[in-house]
Amino acid sequence: MVAAEKSNFFYAQDIDESLFISEGAEQRVYRHDGYSVIKLNSGIFYEFWFDYFNSILIHNYFFSSTSYEFLGFRFYNDSLVAVVKQDFILSDEVTDLALLKQFMVYNTFSNVRNNDYESKLYGIILEDLHDENVLFKMGYSTSLIQCSI
Repeated sequence: MVAAEKSNFFYAQDIDESLFISEGAEQRVYRHDGYSVIKLNSGIFYEFWFDYFNSILIHNYFFSSTSYEFLGFRFYNDSLVAVVKQDFILSDEVTDLALLKQFMVYNTFSNVRNNDYESKLYGIILEDLHDENVLFKMGYSTSLIQCSI
């Protein structure tokens, strides 16, 4: 935390609770402007922040259309959270999980269980690819997924 303070890695802007959209197990989502959202991520699925940032890098590589931008750390409810910005995606069709599976297989991932995929080639697992985490827009899959290394 001292290094983050010295490097000015803290997100100083206020979080307006009236802009709250939703939350999941690991993050709270807020409207940011007309084009993006910010997410406060607790990092609970990662042993170290290093793992979280690797996950962000993997996500940004495979799903550049929904890439994350790290804005900084902040305290929320007495816990350190990462603040990231992501473009807001408005889905215009129902998520087609069969089409998603084809996309994943094409990209060297195999379906290992439920909505989880693994690539032996890349040595990574992409978890929780269900219709609330993967959105379709104009026939293309746009992902808002979590990566597990």
